[in-house]
Amino acid sequence: MKALAGIVVGVSVAAAAVPAAAQSPQAPLQQDVQAARRAAELRYQIGQMERVLEGAVEHGVTVTRDRLQAIAQVPADLLVSDNAHARGFRLEGYGVFFDVVVPSFETTLTWTLRTLDQNDLGLDSALRAIQAHIQTTGDPNLEQALKRIELQMNPAAISRAAAPAAAGAASLTGSAASTTQDKPAPTDDPILSDTNEAYRTEVITALKDAMLAHSSSLGIGPTEWLTIAAKGNDDRPRLAPADSDARTRIIRLKGTDLADFLAGRITREEALERVEVRVF
Repeated sequence: MKALAGIVVGVSVAAAAVPAAAQSPQAPLQQDVQAARRAAELRYQIGQMERVLEGAVEHGVTVTRDRLQAIAQVPADLLVSDNAHARGFRLEGYGVFFDVVVPSFETTLTWTLRTLDQNDLGLDSALRAIQAHIQTTGDPNLEQALKRIELQMNPAAISRAAAPAAAGAASLTGSAASTTQDKPAPTDDPILSDTNEAYRTEVITALKDAMLAHSSSLGIGPTEWLTIAAKGNDDRPRLAPADSDARTRIIRLKGTDLADFLAGRITREEALERVEVRVF
């Protein structure tokens, strides 16, 4: 009887142990599933941010292109050689890092226009020469051809070319000389003096705005960083002047500053001031 009782007790214990052993792996399994879901969600959010940053770069391209087109009527397809590309990563213990490849800006045409203007061979002098020739010859065909050209040009450039040059401007003194010689032309834009720098400024501004407006879903901790490394495309067109300052721009914002902005504790302007921009 004692032996039989021992067998019964042993079987009971073993039977009770089977469900416990079968149930114990379920908790780690659920944790693995939840971790996989969190990782998938983070990859999705990073992918969304990649597209946002690519759009920000494209916005910088558009702003720069529009400024050049307003000045020189440059065809859009001659200005940008490629599309923007962004890739994001979460680095444990650091935060979220994005590598952004910025398309090179084709400056050959703008550089040529600037050189021609310096040699008095630009649009203004060309239009004045044609107008003077028409006034001298009275050729109606040339006059109609000039009007067709003017209809396709920037009105500001036409008014600038049509304005007669002040006679004897070099001999003027005082306020008259200052008014004639120093007054900037309607189409003057610093973008012609350094197109690359103007382009970089527009792109960096757009990227900083995107950091503040679209990063709340990335889950950046207070001690972490949101970082963007923006670098130019290495495939620079051969005929384009070398960009002597084509280095990587590191744009980053501390997690605490981002949290303060998202919570409304600091303004957008204050948050932008806290965004660090370094050249590597």
